[in-house]
Amino acid sequence: MTGPVRQASSIDGTNIVYRVSGDRGARPLVLLHGWAQSSACWGDNLLDDLAENFRVVAVDLRGHGYSDAPVGGYAESANWAGDVEAVLTAEGIESDAILLGWSYGGLVICDYLAEHGTGAVAGVVFVGAITSIGRGEAGGRVGTAMRAAVPGAMAEEPRVAIKALGSFGHALTGPVEGKGAQAQALFGLTLSTAPRVRAALFDRTVSHDDLLRTLDVPALVLHGTSDTVVDVSAGKHAASLIPTVTESYWDGVDHGPFVADPQRFLGDVTAFTSALPAHA
Repeated sequence: MTGPVRQASSIDGTNIVYRVSGDRGARPLVLLHGWAQSSACWGDNLLDDLAENFRVVAVDLRGHGYSDAPVGGYAESANWAGDVEAVLTAEGIESDAILLGWSYGGLVICDYLAEHGTGAVAGVVFVGAITSIGRGEAGGRVGTAMRAAVPGAMAEEPRVAIKALGSFGHALTGPVEGKGAQAQALFGLTLSTAPRVRAALFDRTVSHDDLLRTLDVPALVLHGTSDTVVDVSAGKHAASLIPTVTESYWDGVDHGPFVADPQRFLGDVTAFTSALPAHA
């Protein structure tokens, strides 16, 4: 991916790193990755393709990638909201942004919207995403691979963590031929995320159902029907609440639709954004 690496300081002083590409005059597309991943998860080819139509801002969430990993603060929705706000402010994005969140990134989008509203946002894309978290939250229901990975995935003992994360890593790509190298890269991103951060992200409870019921911008819910990390019912729950929603369920696809078929993913995202009011 071409384009500069930049940084912004969040409300608690955490340094948030992100990469930018595409025409500065194009509609902003802010990419928020999932648990124990980074902005590298999207892959350079997909990022380059997205940059043909958007001003792409690919963020490393706090504790991930090149962003700071503070000792605490992961349970506070205001911090996650502040991270997104800091990036938007640093880039001078005051309107018309598309926020796209994969997996845990969907929860971060909701954290931001709950704190800052939709003034800077034209639309939202939830990809295999959770929108709430905590026991009994329908918008945060995880699948078999995620349940099997916990609590071993948070262990500091390498043998325990590697074994637990092995099956989880496969779920990111699914049984797609020719994705072995990408599966290893995603697995590497997971291992490079500190165990304490992997654990801290789950140590919170928040419901965003009321937010979704009153969401005043259109949303796209894109979810694989065979998602073993975030159950498809979580996506369908969010879609049932959002007033203006487009739904795209990919039969037989696991947790990484943009890995399984990047061109189809590009098509879905582009079709959704093209239907929104014209970019100012």
